[in-house]
Amino acid sequence: MGREFGQQRDLAWLGDAVLALYVRQWLLSQGIPMGPQRHEQFTHFTSNQFLSGLGEPTLIEATIGRIYQEQGLEAAFAHIQTHLLPLYVRQRQNRT
Repeated sequence: MGREFGQQRDLAWLGDAVLALYVRQWLLSQGIPMGPQRHEQFTHFTSNQFLSGLGEPTLIEATIGRIYQEQGLEAAFAHIQTHLLPLYVRQRQNRT
């Protein structure tokens, strides 16, 4: 279990970075200006609280990391767009 857990944590660490890059690019594509609104949305989208709405945050990030390692950045971004973005958008709409 120790080695598997360590590998999962490494994949989660990598997946966290891929998620952060995706969210930053997405926020720019949405035209959200630099400042508190962009910071708040980035923080929310990448938070464990948000990810826990989809499952265990470390597993979600590890999945992103695994996809990135095995299939590349485009596939990891597609996974985020398909599985995470719709929930984030719904939550944003419910907040406003």
